[in-house]
Amino acid sequence: MKLWGGRFSKDTDALVEKFTASIPFDRRLADEDILGSMAHCRMLAACGIIGAEDAAAILKGLEEIKEEIGRGELEFSLALEDIHMHVEKWLTEKIGAAGGRLHTARSRNDQVALDLHLFVRREIREVELLIKNLQEAILNVAEANFDVIMPGYTHLQRAQPILFAHHLLAYFWMLERDLARFRDAYKRADLMPLGAGALAGTTFPVNREMVAEELGFASLYENSIDAVSDRDFVAEFHFNSSLLMTHLSRLSEDIILWSSAEFGFVTLDDAFTTGSSIMPQKKNPDVAELVRGKSGRVLGNLVALLTMLKGLPLAYNRDMQEDKEGLFDTVDTVKMCLAVYAGMIGTMKVNSDRMYVAVDGDFASATDLADHLVRKGMPFREAHAVVGRLVAKCVQEKKRLDSLTVQELADASPLLGEESLKLLSPQSCVAARQSRGGTAREAVAGQVAAARVALAK
Repeated sequence: MKLWGGRFSKDTDALVEKFTASIPFDRRLADEDILGSMAHCRMLAACGIIGAEDAAAILKGLEEIKEEIGRGELEFSLALEDIHMHVEKWLTEKIGAAGGRLHTARSRNDQVALDLHLFVRREIREVELLIKNLQEAILNVAEANFDVIMPGYTHLQRAQPILFAHHLLAYFWMLERDLARFRDAYKRADLMPLGAGALAGTTFPVNREMVAEELGFASLYENSIDAVSDRDFVAEFHFNSSLLMTHLSRLSEDIILWSSAEFGFVTLDDAFTTGSSIMPQKKNPDVAELVRGKSGRVLGNLVALLTMLKGLPLAYNRDMQEDKEGLFDTVDTVKMCLAVYAGMIGTMKVNSDRMYVAVDGDFASATDLADHLVRKGMPFREAHAVVGRLVAKCVQEKKRLDSLTVQELADASPLLGEESLKLLSPQSCVAARQSRGGTAREAVAGQVAAARVALAK
C-alpha cells in the first residue's frame, strides 16, 4: 500500500511507478531528509503535538536509518517513489506506529523544499572553498613568474606587451566575483520552508522558528505558497555555476592555445595531460578541453530549470521533480572542474623565453609610439595615422619597428627622434603602464597584494 494510497482502488501501473519515481536520484538527499526530519520531530514534541516517548523512538530510529544507509544495508524500491517515503517506511518498520506520527504537520512539498535548501547551502560552501583553492594556485603561479613578459592579445592578434602575471590575475578577479555571487546566493538558500505544508500552512500549533534555529537558518519564508514553489535559490546556484564555468572555459581556451607547439608558452605537467592511442608523440591538454566542454552541460542545466519553471502555476507541481538531476550534475561538474584545475595550474611550467620571443620584435609597441607623439602635442588620431604608416613601411620592408633609423622616424614626423627608440622595447612598454589596474610592475604588485588580502578573508 502506498503511503498516499487510501483513496485509490487500483495499484499504480508498473510503468507509471518507474516514470514517476525520483528515488534513483533523490536518494542523494538522504542525509538532508533525515536531518530535517529530526529537527521537525523535536519541534513536534516541544509543541506537544506528539508525545515525548514517540519522539525519542523516532529520533533513535532515524539515527539508525542514517547509519544503515551509510553502510549500504537498506534497499531502495521504485514503489516507494522518493527518499521521503523510504525513510518513513523504514522508520515505521523499525519502531511501529510511532513512525507514522513523524509526518504530522508537514507535506512532502515543504519537506523536499527543506532538503534542497539544506543541500544547496552546504554545496555553496564547498564550492566557495574550491574557488579559493584555484585562486591560490593562480596567485602562486603569478607570483612565481612575476617578471615574465608576454604578448597581450585582442582578436587573438598580438596587441601590447604585458606581464604574464597580469594576464593570469584577470582570472583571479573573475573567480573573486564568482565567489561573491555564491556568497550572496547563500542568503537566498538560507530560508526555512518547513511548516508551509502542502501550500497553505498547517492546522497544528507548530514552532517554525525552533526548526529554523536548530537547522541554522537565518530566516523563514513568510508565505507558505512561496515556500513550496520557490526554486529561485536553485536557479541562482545554476546561474552562478554557469558563469563560473564560462570563466573556466575561457581560461581553458588560453591554456589550450598556450600549450600548443605554435605558442609554447606553457608546458602542462604529465599528470594533468593524456596521450594518443595512435600518435606516440602526443601530449594533449584534455583537462582544459573537458572543462571547456563541460561548461556546456552546466549552462544547459540552467536553461532546463528555467524552462521548466517558467510555465508553472502556483504552488507545487510534479514538474518540479525535474529540479534535482540537473542540480546534482551541476554540483558534481563544478566541484570536479575546480579541483582538477587547481592541480593543473599549480603544476604548470611557464616558458618565459618563448613568451619573450613572441613579444619582442613585433609591432606591439606601436601604441606607445603614438602616445609619445600625443605627449609632444599631436592629436591622437593624427599620431595613430603616423605610426600606422611606419608599421606599414616595416611590414613592406620586413624590418622591426625598433630597427628604424632616427632619420626614418624623423621623416615620419619631426616630433620623433632618437629618444623615441627607447620607448619600443617590451620592458619599456610594460613599465609605462602604471595606471591602477595596469600591467606595470608596480601596478601588478598592487594587484597581488590586493589578491592576497581578498584570499585571506
